[in-house]
Amino acid sequence: MDMPRQVRGRFAPSPSGRMHLGNLFSALLAWLSVRAAGGVMVLRMEDLDPDRCRTEYAAQLAEDLRWLGLDWDEGYQRGGPRGPYLQSRRTGRYAAAFALLERRGLIYPCFCTRAERLAASAPHRADGQAVYGGICRTLTRTEREERAAIRRPAWRIQVPDREFSFVDGLQGEYRENLLRDCGDFILRRSDGVYAYQLAVVCDDGDMEITQVVRGRDLLDSTPRQLYLYELLGLRPPEFYHVPLLLAPGGRRLSKRDGDLDMGALRKTYTPEGLTGYLAHLAGLTDRPDPVTPQELVPLFAWSKVPRDDITIYRAGL
Repeated sequence: MDMPRQVRGRFAPSPSGRMHLGNLFSALLAWLSVRAAGGVMVLRMEDLDPDRCRTEYAAQLAEDLRWLGLDWDEGYQRGGPRGPYLQSRRTGRYAAAFALLERRGLIYPCFCTRAERLAASAPHRADGQAVYGGICRTLTRTEREERAAIRRPAWRIQVPDREFSFVDGLQGEYRENLLRDCGDFILRRSDGVYAYQLAVVCDDGDMEITQVVRGRDLLDSTPRQLYLYELLGLRPPEFYHVPLLLAPGGRRLSKRDGDLDMGALRKTYTPEGLTGYLAHLAGLTDRPDPVTPQELVPLFAWSKVPRDDITIYRAGL
């Protein structure tokens, strides 16, 4: 029988721009879940993509969290025994995991362009994403050498014809057959950057994260990660996939569009006012009255948090 683990949660944003209201919603729920359990909060920066992530964005992100009253015990700017806490400084760890899987014969080069993938992929997921059909999995050595002379490959991992399932703490049971519903997925891009799926599993495993709170849009990536946890001999955390905040018309908030980002929010609202609004969206309070994160800790329960995405209206802020 497994001994109960100390709760270790994390907020792991990508420093590719200013946080928007949806990022704050996830951050607050992750923080409250950890604090309500008396656990350890970790802040990690997922700055894998060198073209989009910036050091100044990471510093601003940390300052915005402090402004809102969301502290952390370990991680970015604080240090700790399980660092580094920036993915850009953990590439050696990802390379070691990649090499382990390669030695086991599970990884192969993929030379497909996006157009080729779409043209050759008959099945599609419910969300419209094409399922990779394993075009490059069966290439001969000669064929691979010929294609490598023309195009740098990405690298994919072979997935089994097998169902992976888990019970999400908010969304309930979720299951997926990796071969049928996903296909072989990328572990390293053609430019050498390691993929999110590999990095996040290494990071959460190494940092002994027991609880992952993140947006519902990442629910379907969890079976892929469970497969990697199994292959790498790491213990997976519990997952809580929270609803997304949507603009009127159903469009997701994004950093690229600057929707309700912290730059605009901090000019207009106090930390307590913004926290009160988020707490009301999360079902923790009856009214969007000003409140501090610390005051919300005794009110927190996952049973209060809605499962479905939430449409917000600017006038309601």
